[in-house]
Amino acid sequence: MSAQPAQPAQPSAHVIKPGWFTVNVFNRTVAWLTRRGFSVWGSRVLAVRGRKSGEWRRTPVNLLTVDGAQYLVAPRGHVQWTHNMRAAGGGELHLGKHAQPFTAVEVADDDKPVILRAYLKRWKAEVGVFFQGVGPDSTDEQLRAIAPRHPVFRITTTATAAAANA
Repeated sequence: MSAQPAQPAQPSAHVIKPGWFTVNVFNRTVAWLTRRGFSVWGSRVLAVRGRKSGEWRRTPVNLLTVDGAQYLVAPRGHVQWTHNMRAAGGGELHLGKHAQPFTAVEVADDDKPVILRAYLKRWKAEVGVFFQGVGPDSTDEQLRAIAPRHPVFRITTTATAAAANA
Protein backbone atom coordinates (compact mmCIF):
# COMPACT_ATOMS: atom_id res chain seq x y z
CA MET A 1 0.00 0.00 0.00
CA SER A 2 1.44 3.34 -0.95
CA ALA A 3 0.62 6.48 0.96
CA GLN A 4 0.82 9.48 -1.33
CA PRO A 5 -0.21 13.07 -0.86
CA ALA A 6 -3.70 13.48 -2.28
CA GLN A 7 -5.07 16.40 -4.21
CA PRO A 8 -6.90 18.96 -2.06
CA ALA A 9 -10.62 18.36 -1.78
CA GLN A 10 -12.86 20.18 -4.22
CA PRO A 11 -15.18 22.83 -2.72
CA SER A 12 -18.16 20.56 -3.48
CA ALA A 13 -16.54 17.63 -1.65
CA HIS A 14 -18.73 15.09 0.12
CA VAL A 15 -19.67 16.05 3.72
CA ILE A 16 -22.34 14.59 5.99
CA LYS A 17 -22.86 16.92 8.93
CA PRO A 18 -23.66 15.30 12.26
CA GLY A 19 -27.09 15.73 13.77
CA TRP A 20 -27.97 17.19 17.16
CA PHE A 21 -27.83 13.84 18.98
CA THR A 22 -24.40 13.01 17.56
CA VAL A 23 -22.93 16.43 18.42
CA ASN A 24 -24.55 16.96 21.81
CA VAL A 25 -24.81 13.42 23.20
CA PHE A 26 -22.83 10.74 21.36
CA ASN A 27 -19.61 12.63 20.53
CA ARG A 28 -19.55 14.33 23.93
CA THR A 29 -20.02 11.01 25.73
CA VAL A 30 -17.30 9.23 23.73
CA ALA A 31 -14.93 12.20 24.15
CA TRP A 32 -15.64 12.35 27.90
CA LEU A 33 -14.89 8.63 28.33
CA THR A 34 -11.79 8.84 26.11
CA ARG A 35 -10.42 11.84 28.03
CA ARG A 36 -10.72 9.71 31.16
CA GLY A 37 -8.73 6.87 29.62
CA PHE A 38 -11.56 4.60 28.43
CA SER A 39 -11.28 3.69 24.78
CA VAL A 40 -14.64 2.85 23.22
CA TRP A 41 -13.75 0.35 20.45
CA GLY A 42 -10.48 2.16 19.64
CA SER A 43 -11.71 5.68 20.23
CA ARG A 44 -9.27 8.53 20.68
CA VAL A 45 -9.63 12.28 20.81
CA LEU A 46 -7.89 13.76 17.78
CA ALA A 47 -6.20 17.10 18.34
CA VAL A 48 -5.06 18.95 15.23
CA ARG A 49 -4.18 22.59 14.69
CA GLY A 50 -6.73 24.65 12.80
CA ARG A 51 -5.51 25.57 9.34
CA LYS A 52 -6.56 29.22 9.73
CA SER A 53 -6.54 29.90 13.48
CA GLY A 54 -3.63 27.71 14.54
CA GLU A 55 -5.73 26.76 17.59
CA TRP A 56 -5.98 23.12 18.64
CA ARG A 57 -9.24 21.54 17.46
CA ARG A 58 -10.47 18.31 19.04
CA THR A 59 -12.87 15.63 17.86
CA PRO A 60 -13.45 11.96 18.71
CA VAL A 61 -12.16 9.50 16.10
CA ASN A 62 -11.79 5.75 15.69
CA LEU A 63 -8.17 4.60 15.40
CA LEU A 64 -7.88 1.67 13.00
CA THR A 65 -4.93 -0.74 12.78
CA VAL A 66 -4.46 -2.78 9.58
CA ASP A 67 -1.39 -5.00 9.16
CA GLY A 68 0.45 -3.07 11.88
CA ALA A 69 -0.20 0.36 10.32
CA GLN A 70 -2.54 2.89 11.93
CA TYR A 71 -5.19 4.89 10.08
CA LEU A 72 -7.79 7.58 10.64
CA VAL A 73 -10.84 7.33 8.39
CA ALA A 74 -13.35 10.15 7.90
CA PRO A 75 -16.72 8.40 7.57
CA ARG A 76 -18.57 11.72 7.17
CA GLY A 77 -16.35 12.80 4.29
CA HIS A 78 -14.24 15.92 3.85
CA VAL A 79 -15.00 17.47 7.25
CA GLN A 80 -13.07 20.18 9.11
CA TRP A 81 -10.59 17.84 10.78
CA THR A 82 -9.57 16.38 7.40
CA HIS A 83 -8.87 19.86 5.98
CA ASN A 84 -6.88 20.73 9.11
CA MET A 85 -4.97 17.43 8.92
CA ARG A 86 -3.95 18.13 5.33
CA ALA A 87 -2.64 21.56 6.34
CA ALA A 88 -0.94 20.46 9.58
CA GLY A 89 0.45 17.12 8.43
CA GLY A 90 -0.21 15.56 11.82
CA GLY A 91 -1.46 16.13 15.32
CA GLU A 92 -2.00 14.25 18.56
CA LEU A 93 -4.17 11.34 19.62
CA HIS A 94 -5.38 11.55 23.20
CA LEU A 95 -6.46 8.71 25.48
CA GLY A 96 -6.83 9.79 29.07
CA LYS A 97 -3.86 11.95 30.06
CA HIS A 98 -1.66 10.37 27.40
CA ALA A 99 -1.10 12.36 24.19
CA GLN A 100 0.61 10.59 21.30
CA PRO A 101 2.01 12.92 18.64
CA PHE A 102 1.92 11.69 15.04
CA THR A 103 2.54 12.66 11.46
CA ALA A 104 -0.04 11.89 8.77
CA VAL A 105 -0.02 11.14 5.06
CA GLU A 106 -3.24 10.89 3.07
CA VAL A 107 -3.81 7.53 1.41
CA ALA A 108 -4.48 7.42 -2.34
CA ASP A 109 -8.01 6.37 -3.38
CA ASP A 110 -6.80 3.19 -5.14
CA ASP A 111 -5.19 2.04 -1.88
CA LYS A 112 -8.28 2.59 0.30
CA PRO A 113 -10.43 -0.55 -0.29
CA VAL A 114 -8.60 -2.79 2.20
CA ILE A 115 -8.65 0.01 4.81
CA LEU A 116 -12.30 0.92 4.24
CA ARG A 117 -13.25 -2.78 4.41
CA ALA A 118 -11.48 -3.19 7.77
CA TYR A 119 -13.03 0.05 9.07
CA LEU A 120 -16.54 -1.04 8.06
CA LYS A 121 -15.99 -4.52 9.48
CA ARG A 122 -15.24 -2.99 12.87
CA TRP A 123 -17.57 0.04 12.96
CA LYS A 124 -20.35 -0.56 10.40
CA ALA A 125 -23.05 -0.44 13.09
CA GLU A 126 -21.83 3.03 14.07
CA VAL A 127 -20.92 4.56 10.69
CA GLY A 128 -22.37 2.31 7.96
CA VAL A 129 -25.09 4.82 7.08
CA PHE A 130 -22.42 7.20 5.72
CA PHE A 131 -21.12 4.70 3.15
CA GLN A 132 -24.09 4.60 0.70
CA GLY A 133 -24.87 0.90 1.25
CA VAL A 134 -21.28 -0.24 0.83
CA GLY A 135 -20.10 -2.58 3.58
CA PRO A 136 -17.26 -4.89 4.59
CA ASP A 137 -18.45 -7.60 2.17
CA SER A 138 -18.57 -5.24 -0.82
CA THR A 139 -16.25 -5.71 -3.78
CA ASP A 140 -13.03 -3.74 -4.18
CA GLU A 141 -14.69 -1.91 -7.08
CA GLN A 142 -17.60 -0.80 -4.89
CA LEU A 143 -15.21 0.35 -2.16
CA ARG A 144 -13.01 2.13 -4.71
CA ALA A 145 -16.11 3.92 -6.08
CA ILE A 146 -16.82 5.54 -2.68
CA ALA A 147 -13.15 6.04 -1.74
CA PRO A 148 -12.95 9.69 -2.95
CA ARG A 149 -15.74 10.59 -0.51
CA HIS A 150 -13.87 9.29 2.57
CA PRO A 151 -10.42 10.67 3.36
CA VAL A 152 -8.03 8.18 4.97
CA PHE A 153 -4.77 9.14 6.69
CA ARG A 154 -1.96 6.77 7.56
CA ILE A 155 -0.48 7.96 10.81
CA THR A 156 2.97 7.40 12.22
CA THR A 157 3.44 8.07 15.90
CA THR A 158 6.71 9.76 16.66
CA ALA A 159 8.45 11.30 19.63
CA THR A 160 9.66 14.12 17.40
CA ALA A 161 6.19 14.98 16.06
CA ALA A 162 5.52 16.85 19.32
CA ALA A 163 8.20 19.39 18.44
CA ALA A 164 6.83 19.79 14.91
CA ASN A 165 3.28 20.41 16.18
CA ALA A 166 4.25 22.79 19.01
